[in-house]
Amino acid sequence: MSAQHAHEATPVDALRHTAAHVLAYAVQDLFPDAKPTIGPSIENGFYYDFDRAEPFTPEDMARLEARMREIVLADYAMTGEAVTRDQAIARFAGNPYKVEIASEIPEGDPITLYSIGEFTDLCRGGHAHTTGEIGALKLMSVAGAYWRGDEHKPMLQRIYGTAFATQAELEGYLLFLEEAAKRDHRRLGQELGLFSIEEDAGGGLVFWHPKGAVIRGIIETFIRQGLADRGYQSVVTPHIAHEKLYEISGHLESFGASMFGPIEVEGQRFRLKPMNCPGHILIYRSEGRSYRDLPLRYAEFGTVYRFERSGTLHGLARVRGFTQDDAHLFCTPEQLQSEFEQTADEALRLTEAFGFDKVEYFLSTREAAVRTETDPIAEDAIRKALESRGLPYQLDEGGGAFYGPKLDIYLHDAIGRKWQLGTVQVDFILPQRFDLKYRGSDGQDHAPVMIHRALAGSLERFFGVLIEHFGGAFPAWLAPVQAVIAPISEHQLEYAHSVATKLGAEGFRIHVDESNEKIGYKIRHWKMQKVPYILVVGKQELADGTVAPNERRLDEKRPAIAIDAFAAELRDRVARKV
Repeated sequence: MSAQHAHEATPVDALRHTAAHVLAYAVQDLFPDAKPTIGPSIENGFYYDFDRAEPFTPEDMARLEARMREIVLADYAMTGEAVTRDQAIARFAGNPYKVEIASEIPEGDPITLYSIGEFTDLCRGGHAHTTGEIGALKLMSVAGAYWRGDEHKPMLQRIYGTAFATQAELEGYLLFLEEAAKRDHRRLGQELGLFSIEEDAGGGLVFWHPKGAVIRGIIETFIRQGLADRGYQSVVTPHIAHEKLYEISGHLESFGASMFGPIEVEGQRFRLKPMNCPGHILIYRSEGRSYRDLPLRYAEFGTVYRFERSGTLHGLARVRGFTQDDAHLFCTPEQLQSEFEQTADEALRLTEAFGFDKVEYFLSTREAAVRTETDPIAEDAIRKALESRGLPYQLDEGGGAFYGPKLDIYLHDAIGRKWQLGTVQVDFILPQRFDLKYRGSDGQDHAPVMIHRALAGSLERFFGVLIEHFGGAFPAWLAPVQAVIAPISEHQLEYAHSVATKLGAEGFRIHVDESNEKIGYKIRHWKMQKVPYILVVGKQELADGTVAPNERRLDEKRPAIAIDAFAAELRDRVARKV
């Protein structure tokens, strides 16, 4: 690092942006035929897209990384130069991608070129002072990417990398990636028989296998119980509806690109529903309402469908059909804050039960161009509800939905990753679009306020997060199989089934291993399947009417205990949700 900058701490985004320039410099040196396009910093790293006829090989990546380290060690200063649009176009005349970018910059807007060594790029800035400030870097992978994300434009090669101020930070990040790979829900979902995505049915559509469906049922039952305790009423709405419904709601205009195309039926156009709210609105509107009826709380585990490009699909995290723990509340303006408070209570109940210790709350406001006189009312209700529960929050200016301001809930998993799941939105707009009314105490008609509420979000995404949070080793209350009974020989098989019958009668999820494998193999197999308990039964256990628990979380077998004692232990763990 240059002496004059030794005391300055460069933001990690600036280091990574500089590393993207270093990558492009290395590619220019080693593969002059490759045309650089764009190279931003991203979360946890950077990438740069190149137009090159030959694919980059692993050997190429090794050479590039070595050349990048040479450029870093050279400690080149990052220098900037302001130019006109015509000068920029002329400078990159041999690169149509850079010319396209420069041509789209409005006349008179500032344009800058940044250089390190012999490499110059068209860039807005945000860099380290010198390449030497990059303490450690690594190239991670190569993938295809369409120019500007348009499948009708050229396919480029995207090289991903990461960079840190120190080697220790890089090594820590690589260890984190190893742990994340072990927890990948796509791999664990297959290994543990939880779900699959069958390409014969089309990408982005989830098939829940028996074990996964068991866990889904437990999640639904837990959420339903909380809803029932808070006065929600269950409703069910159709999976398709007339297109005009989404014209009225505004979804066709605002979210049309994310909706599946129309289905022609007897000359009319129907759509797969992208949201549940219009259906709940129609139920509200189906009869006259009084202020005495409010608040009304409708809940539905509603399956919705959204068009996602195949390149964006990702396991359970990004799918085309998913089920939301959706609810819509209709209330008076005076009831808005209290309804938001009970929604915050539901969110706390959910996150605590499923083992998420760190939760972040974001109050998202709408951009000035779309704000109305009701936005401050909604924001104030959200703010006061959070403060009443002692929940700290951050402000996300401009992050609100077209309905109105909202609360976004982020969870941190066991290895520190942040996931957005729950969203609660205040809506004064749809009640007006659908002309919703209730008769007030003054005898006049008024428009209710709506709250859109999905706390787990999509069950698919929530399940994927749970798999990765627990690494597939679900706590006993969630595990699809809570205990496997493993007889040492066929002579204990009948006894094993009798134990299973007794435990099953108490509602526990029990499986008997009837294989002819040795007991050591059985224990290893079921531990790999992440079952909480393997109950070994041999001659002594048969004679004594006991079981010998072998816990997933322990290395050694425990002493044999009575069946009732084991049932009490498991019952306690289920009650405590551990």
